[in-house]
Amino acid sequence: MLMSELPPTAAATVGRNSAIMLGASIPISVALDNVLIAMIALCWLLDRDWRTKIQSARDNPVAAAALLLFGVLCIGALYPTGNSATLLKYIDLLLIPAFMHFFRDEQTRRRALILFCCAACASVVVSYMAHWNLLANGRWLPGTLENPSGFKNSITHNLIVALASYLFALFALKEKRTSRRMLYIALSLLAAHNVIFMVYGRTGYLVVAALFTYLALAHFGRRGFVYVSLIMVATFTTAYWTSNTFHHRIDSALNETSTWSSNAAASTSVSLRLEWYAHTINVIRENPLAGTGTGSFPAAYAKEVEGRGMMATVNPHNEYLLLTVQTGVIGLACLLFLFFRQWRSAVLLETPQDRHLARGLVLTFVIGCLFNSLLIDHTEGLLFAWMSGLVFVTIATEKRSAAVTT
Repeated sequence: MLMSELPPTAAATVGRNSAIMLGASIPISVALDNVLIAMIALCWLLDRDWRTKIQSARDNPVAAAALLLFGVLCIGALYPTGNSATLLKYIDLLLIPAFMHFFRDEQTRRRALILFCCAACASVVVSYMAHWNLLANGRWLPGTLENPSGFKNSITHNLIVALASYLFALFALKEKRTSRRMLYIALSLLAAHNVIFMVYGRTGYLVVAALFTYLALAHFGRRGFVYVSLIMVATFTTAYWTSNTFHHRIDSALNETSTWSSNAAASTSVSLRLEWYAHTINVIRENPLAGTGTGSFPAAYAKEVEGRGMMATVNPHNEYLLLTVQTGVIGLACLLFLFFRQWRSAVLLETPQDRHLARGLVLTFVIGCLFNSLLIDHTEGLLFAWMSGLVFVTIATEKRSAAVTT
């Protein structure tokens, strides 16, 4: 063990079990998420091993980087234009050390990942049922016959299922038994098919492509990279010509991009994003270094587009731009530093599966944050914190210095 064993207290046991259960809850239920988060936070506070908790948060490079980013956001909330309520949307960053505290045991991490994969499978099953019109348009699910997402909206669904597809591929590479390996391959393919051929979330298309391209290069080398690249081209070409969903989403993205004008009010998904990006950059130019304060984006953006007949927004759907408006290039640098520390710290993890999972997580959120403000979205932000705590907890303090020279 790289860290001390969990103390045999009731708080540790409940906190550990709550962290495991969160794997099943994140893809499915916001209400259950909140209950489990409260339990984890309470148990972390009640666990009296403060020395270990503080030392672990301080010595772990990922936890330290996450706390640094949250600290900058706290300072931004103190600006005259800041809003402390918005700070709560980033509270998941503060949970990363707590997750690490309860994920120190390998069996706990394995059970948590299994539950996450089971919940992702349930999302895929519900999605296929919606696609086949077997759910009678249940009011309790967001999916429709045309856009059959599972328990979440299409963007969130595709992000979760894309990551699950990648996880199943990692399980298949590690599995020695042929029957189980084939099962994992089948689950990976079904999840990838669900993302690419069925559900609207275009971010998921890019995430799937990036994850499997990276895995091919990292695990199989250049030859694997070439093979998987060819498979990806063939898959997306097939999807374009056979899937009405994929065809429509790609065509609409291209058409909306080509017809967008910064001088006219936008009204479609892609053109709205381009409009938000353009005006958000103008806001950043006014306060590039330290930003306008955490939670100041809605007012700053409304002032920028006032009198232009354009839609005011509270979210530019780009985490990098949103963070830069609020905390300037200082906050942006902290976010990029967090991603960088995660990527570099992956080399310190014990197994190839852990290293690939760690870098897959980084790729998912680096790409996802280009088109969505993922850290302020409940499910995505919690998934990032939970998975970061699970994956990076095993970094050995004595090995960190080796990464600098790697």
